[in-house]
Amino acid sequence: MIPTLAIRLHELLERHFPERRVFLRSDTDTRFIRLRPGTQIIAAVGTCAIVAWTIIATAVLVMDSIGAGNFREQAKRELQTYEARLNALAEERDRRAQEALAAQERFSSALAQISAMQSELLASETRRRELETGLEMVQGTLRRAMSARENAQHKVARLTSQIQAGKAENPDAATSPADDPTVEVLTTALADAARERDKTLAEAEDAQRDAEEMAFELRLVNERNSEIFSRLEDAMTISVEPLETMFRKAGLDPDTLIDTVRRGYSGQGGPLTPISLSTRGTAPSPEATRANRILTRLDELNLYRLAAGKVPLAIPVKGAFRYTSGFGMRWGRLHAGTDFAGAHGTPINATADGVVTHAGWLSGYGQLVKIKHAFGIETRYAHMSRIRVREGQRVSRGDRIGDMGNTGRSTGTHLHYEVRVDGKAINPMTYIKAARDVF
Repeated sequence: MIPTLAIRLHELLERHFPERRVFLRSDTDTRFIRLRPGTQIIAAVGTCAIVAWTIIATAVLVMDSIGAGNFREQAKRELQTYEARLNALAEERDRRAQEALAAQERFSSALAQISAMQSELLASETRRRELETGLEMVQGTLRRAMSARENAQHKVARLTSQIQAGKAENPDAATSPADDPTVEVLTTALADAARERDKTLAEAEDAQRDAEEMAFELRLVNERNSEIFSRLEDAMTISVEPLETMFRKAGLDPDTLIDTVRRGYSGQGGPLTPISLSTRGTAPSPEATRANRILTRLDELNLYRLAAGKVPLAIPVKGAFRYTSGFGMRWGRLHAGTDFAGAHGTPINATADGVVTHAGWLSGYGQLVKIKHAFGIETRYAHMSRIRVREGQRVSRGDRIGDMGNTGRSTGTHLHYEVRVDGKAINPMTYIKAARDVF
């Protein structure tokens, strides 16, 4: 069975690949090379394999070239999109900076107006108290004048009755009044009483006019005070509510914040003390209540300003920069801060008042500065090329604490900025975005 198949296979090969001879002739000899069917098949298969490999390799190269061109075009488009996005972010940052400056100017202007209106309010209140005192004096004079007028009227009536009684007892006296000394005395007393009555009536009318004028002036002062109170209340609302909203957006309770700052500033030069505008020791008037309420809001405004300096609301980089990585999970791990990329040596500033607790090298952070702030907040500034503060140093918002660099576990020049509350990492942009509408 097997020999038969071998014979048939050999015949098939002989039919399609007959045995060939290649002659090699030289000057003295002639040789040939015998190409059997198996050798020819092997050569044909090898040739086909080489041709197929060449075709496939050429196709792969062509496809790679086309794909590389597409990738380059896509990379260019993505780069253009990224640059456009960076430009838009830069414009947005500049616009936000201008808005912050304008808001700061409005805030300063509002404080100046509040101070001026407060002075004007105190002056008006002093004038009102003077008018009240003058009105009381005029009213006292009026009461005395009315009492004197009543006494004069009683006296005139008494003298008149006495004269009439004298006439009734001595009818002949009417014929010779000049000869009766009693009539002469009564006439003189009656004339004096009449003059005193007229004088008292004139004084009473003058006092009444003065009282009406003072009452009108007092009403004008009260209306002016009411207008000043309204403007002060509006200014307080405009100034305080954005700060309250800012702290709420930053995750801080305004009431707790105010209480904490008040405890730290409860000595001389601390919160304003409410005033009492009553001159009689009685319950405060509505104006006094409104004034105390405004002073309370002004006290809150001052405390909020103190608190704002202790909370990291500013941006740590003032120069040109771009955001390269935000807060969140990255490569399966938490990226606990925000990265700001910029030129080597870009100034890095403290974002709030505090005390430096670390200034040196720390593992993957490289050159690192830690600042401890109030309310259990800590900020970290990593990968710096140079540190410009020392441990234990007290810094204020905007103080330069170092230069941007590429130290530690870093792939390029940038600042890694962290905010931690009671040791827990918080997204720094929460504080930065919260302050955009205020500062």
